[in-house]
Amino acid sequence: MKGTEVPARRGLGVGWRLHGDGRAPRPGAAVLPHERLSWPRTLGLGAQHVVAMFGATFVFPVVMGLDPNLAIMMSGVATVLFLLVVQGRVPSYLGTSASFVGGVAAIRTAGGSTATVTGAILVAGLVLSVVGLLVHRLGPSLVNRLFPPVVAGAVVLLIGLSLAPVVADIYWPQDQWTALATMCVVIAVGVLLRGFWSRLAVFVGLVVGYVLSWALDRALGPITAPGPDGKVTTHARVQLESVASADWFGLPALHAPSFSASAALLVLPGVIALIAENAGHVKAVGEMTGENLDPVLGRAVLGDGLATVLSAAVGGPPTTTYAENIGVMAATRVYSAAAYWAAAGAALAFGLCPKFGALVAATPGGVLGGITVVLYGMIGLLGAKIWIKAKVDFADPVNLVPIAAGSVLGIGGVEITLGDFSISGIALGTVVTLLGHHALAAGRRAGEEVREFEQRAVGRKTAVAEVGAPVPEQQHQEA
Repeated sequence: MKGTEVPARRGLGVGWRLHGDGRAPRPGAAVLPHERLSWPRTLGLGAQHVVAMFGATFVFPVVMGLDPNLAIMMSGVATVLFLLVVQGRVPSYLGTSASFVGGVAAIRTAGGSTATVTGAILVAGLVLSVVGLLVHRLGPSLVNRLFPPVVAGAVVLLIGLSLAPVVADIYWPQDQWTALATMCVVIAVGVLLRGFWSRLAVFVGLVVGYVLSWALDRALGPITAPGPDGKVTTHARVQLESVASADWFGLPALHAPSFSASAALLVLPGVIALIAENAGHVKAVGEMTGENLDPVLGRAVLGDGLATVLSAAVGGPPTTTYAENIGVMAATRVYSAAAYWAAAGAALAFGLCPKFGALVAATPGGVLGGITVVLYGMIGLLGAKIWIKAKVDFADPVNLVPIAAGSVLGIGGVEITLGDFSISGIALGTVVTLLGHHALAAGRRAGEEVREFEQRAVGRKTAVAEVGAPVPEQQHQEA
């Protein structure tokens, strides 16, 4: 269905017209963003959106060493902010982004604190906000020129596959058999189940792995294995002391960020992935609703950037629009922004329960190992999906050579140091990929222009020579 451009609605996009009788979408129709079903059904759809985003939104903060309770609460705040910025035209839920996991892992490895991590994320959010303003002013074609599919796919690939050492060196050794079992559950649920349940594969794997770890503690006793710090000790797989002491109601722990230029460089490649995600999600929502949402792309990127800044300013994780929730809309044909306001309210309520956050934070390392081995690989392969969808031609050396070099540098964790400044891993791979591709493409265009100019010059000389040369009849008369 080809989208038709719809004039932007003025205001904040918080007024909704009742769709039909409010019970279900009319036959052959869909509930559009400015419409809603009855309020009980809208609240139910909001709860469904919470379930869809829940697994990834609190798993990623745990992986990054951030407070999952705060992440859940800030996802609700971020969703409200996003809906206000886009004036309700792009219904989306903003959960925790996976695009920064690699950069955060590099910051932690270098000894960075949680405040340093959130400071770097805040800087990335500011950069994303500036990009959103530029896209809004200059048009969505700016994104395609700066980040063509070959570059965007390479960055996403780097973000996922560069995390393989985190699984192999930190999570998996803590409990390899639980990690293996959890991995199998995630794979089975994601592949064998259909529709909505397949989107909950990570969440189901976490619950099954958690219960399995608790059962193994009761059946076999403590395990002797490395902990998160790498030291081998004898300890229980599931440690719930912090859960017992946590309150049922209260604000999550907030903290101010601190700033480091080197840390910010490590997470900036995630900005490219967020731009690509926002562009893809806006296009998907436009296709589903029949609207041309290209004019709103800048607002969507700006909203995501501002939400990331707000979240990081109080110690929370980066945010992004969630494909899981877009899948829920596709399944239900209900694209109402009102359902996302309901989901945001539910997320705020969950975030105000510290006991829930402590339970999530106590997730055993082996369980995280089984989840992340699938999760990180899927993130990486999303980059390959971008290449396939755009039909990137790797027979072209301008595409092949810089991507090949940048991929090895990023995945291998290669580092370049100049005095006190250093750049490595994802950041270095992204710089080589981005600058290398654009420099080689520009060089090739310049070479083609020079050859074309030379060919035109030769053509003009030939034409002049032919005009000035005597014709055969003149040559005969002169003779």
